[in-house]
Amino acid sequence: MMKLEDIRREYSKGGLRRDMLAQTPILQFESWLQQAVEAKFADPTAMVVATVDEHGQPSQRIVLLKHLDDNGFVFFTNTGSRKAQEIKGNNKVCLHFPWHEIERQVIVYGEAKPLSTAAVAKYFLSRPAESQLAAWASQQSRPVSSRKALMETFLSMKAKFSKGEIPLPDFWGGYCVEPSKVEFWQGGEHRLHDRFMYTKQSDGSWDISRLNP
Repeated sequence: MMKLEDIRREYSKGGLRRDMLAQTPILQFESWLQQAVEAKFADPTAMVVATVDEHGQPSQRIVLLKHLDDNGFVFFTNTGSRKAQEIKGNNKVCLHFPWHEIERQVIVYGEAKPLSTAAVAKYFLSRPAESQLAAWASQQSRPVSSRKALMETFLSMKAKFSKGEIPLPDFWGGYCVEPSKVEFWQGGEHRLHDRFMYTKQSDGSWDISRLNP
């Protein structure tokens, strides 16, 4: 049995100082995301979405960030999925971007707001046809008897929509996570990491504070 307590390394790829930060967390995030994309990381837009059910039980899953603007962070999902149902009951969520290769992580705290049908349709119709069909075939988060049964449903949908445009399912939606707090974390030597928290103020401005590692 391996000794997990012996697995460690130093974080020494760079520091983060207050004068290096952008005025808003969106601008700062865009800068870091651009660097992750240019470094050709696998899935640089992958983020963990954490939600909480009616019993207070958190759950997490990885989805892809599909849009970013001054309003917040956008992702899409089946509205019958576990995450969508939990957001319906409690729209406070947390996003986590783990960029291990450059010893960085970003944590977003905010509220998930449903997107308009027009915005959802625009994204859905931009997806590859196979992904559109998969959305129709999957009753996301619900039990399925076998892989074979899932593929049979997929092929059935492929035949059904073999001619013409694949329509937007009425159970497909999207959310914009409007941030109230955003933390930027940069690994540091001797576990003295650099952490800065942006906190949104009542006038819409952002306060920035350094946190202990």
